[in-house]
Amino acid sequence: MVNNLQNRQEEQEIDLLKLLKVLLSRIWIIIAAALVGGVAFFLFTFFFITPKYQSSALLYVNNNSLNLGSTKLNISSGDISASSSLIDTYAVILKSRTTLEQAIKEGAIPYNYEELSKKVSGGAEGKTPVFKITVTDSNPEMAAHICNTIVEIMTDENSGISAIVEGSSVNVIDYAVVATKKTSPSLSKNSAIGMLLGFVVACGIIILISLMDTTIREEAYLIETYKDIPVLANIPNLLADTSGGYYGYGSSYARASEKAKKDSDKKPEKEGGK
Repeated sequence: MVNNLQNRQEEQEIDLLKLLKVLLSRIWIIIAAALVGGVAFFLFTFFFITPKYQSSALLYVNNNSLNLGSTKLNISSGDISASSSLIDTYAVILKSRTTLEQAIKEGAIPYNYEELSKKVSGGAEGKTPVFKITVTDSNPEMAAHICNTIVEIMTDENSGISAIVEGSSVNVIDYAVVATKKTSPSLSKNSAIGMLLGFVVACGIIILISLMDTTIREEAYLIETYKDIPVLANIPNLLADTSGGYYGYGSSYARASEKAKKDSDKKPEKEGGK
């Protein structure tokens, strides 16, 4: 019997329905934790994260012939896959030290090469031969200024793409404009992440406490878990402050006990007065 009891204790099962009831019984704690997490992330985002703005310019790049050493490739502007490979080349030229340092010099940009390189990106606009240059900065005017400065450099006939990639031509589709809305951070998104994090943490803590609590509070649990071991006795809580108490005598017993105690406290005073 002892071995059977030990084996049952070792084979502890997690009752999902019971855990769900535990979570529902503490639903206000979970809701409060979610709200606190959302508000905390909102305030942190609003006060401590610097907003970023983006400005973009679009270039149409056409190349009929590209020389790579002694090999000459004939490329049609209508060939989408070839255009994509060319745009990868233009992205490398965009991020090159020569291009960015020239932009810093001509545009009087207050960043060095490493700082500016982190703010500039370029790539194909969808599956088209259109090259998109994007600049991200905390100052929307500066972002547009940097982007347009780079566009002027890359479209220059003497030092731009057409001079580096032989036989290519570059046309400006759109110049960059000053952004009116920030691109990051998103207050709603970060607040939602904070609420989700608060919800998960609260649920995790409640479940952990519930699983670690080995106190047995119900007779039904003993009967269901240890079916081979009979329950010999059940000790009632006669002092329980409930309607009727255990078997209906709890409240009356408690009141009688309090009355008897008060009477015993008053008796010595009366005797001393006599």
